Amino acid sequence: MNVTIYDVAREANVSMATVSRVVNGNPNVKPSTRKKVLEAIERLGYRPNAVARGLASKKTTTVGVIIPDISSIFFAELARGIEDIATMYKYNIILSNSDQNKEKELHLLNTMLAKQVDGILFMGGNITEEHVNEFQKSPVPIVLAATIEPNNTIPSVNIDYEQAAFEAVAYLLEKGNKRVAYVTGPKDDPINQKKLAGYRRALETHGLTYDEELVIEGDNSYDSGIEAYEKIAELAEKPTAIFAGTDEMALGVIHSAQDHGVRIPDQLEVIGFDNTRLATMVRPRLTTVMQPMYDIGAVAMRLLTKYMNKENVENHIVVLPHRIEYRESTKKGLPFR
Repeated sequence: MNVTIYDVAREANVSMATVSRVVNGNPNVKPSTRKKVLEAIERLGYRPNAVARGLASKKTTTVGVIIPDISSIFFAELARGIEDIATMYKYNIILSNSDQNKEKELHLLNTMLAKQVDGILFMGGNITEEHVNEFQKSPVPIVLAATIEPNNTIPSVNIDYEQAAFEAVAYLLEKGNKRVAYVTGPKDDPINQKKLAGYRRALETHGLTYDEELVIEGDNSYDSGIEAYEKIAELAEKPTAIFAGTDEMALGVIHSAQDHGVRIPDQLEVIGFDNTRLATMVRPRLTTVMQPMYDIGAVAMRLLTKYMNKENVENHIVVLPHRIEYRESTKKGLPFR
């Protein structure tokens, strides 16, 4: 049988209002009365109804998190940052997997709102005008994490993806590589478009012409990295270096190249992106762009708490620092400055 606030009030011989004040931490309760109520709660095993409390306070202390792929190492680390800050600020998390499907993303958004969440953290791929319209109609604040909305109208936390890609490719070029391939994730993803812009800018800065055949599209996965190198292996003039848009694709590239008898990094240098723990599991260990996944999640959650609590927010668009972690998949040399 469910124990109610009425049962506690009767057990402690106080009003339901007094029990409510004790449960909600209201200081205006005599210590002796508070003790009596807490003892009654302990005896009866009462657990406050979060839904009922939310209806009364118009807050559920619950945050909805929409994530593209819950099995991804990248998003798992990001979610950990979200969870840690949510716990610190006493928020509960409802986590949903969208499969980066537009219809499912919009459905989950409305499902979260129906559950009366106090705020939403959204991670996705291609943010359309329809997404933005739904975000702007939302009665609760929404923050994007590792997700770009082209017009910067929605608060977000990211890194400078174009500059990070530029630095990675420039590093390879400055070491004497003249043909650098780029294995990208889906080209319609705004983040991948920025990485491509960084790749092209690095080529132009070093007086090289952009070659469409050196840009191979994958889906961010290990298998697509393998498939990308299979295509690269068929080129008449093969690249001496490859920049991959994710660590998973970089691992696929390395393993496929090794299956073809190519020595890493002597015959082919490889740089990845994200600095997931996969980067240190492969041999040779992967040089990669360090994207602070945990920090992106943590900062996005903290930003959301500010909106939910109506605190002052100076920067709605947050850009966190990145760096390159130099390991053995590239030849030793001076890092790009």
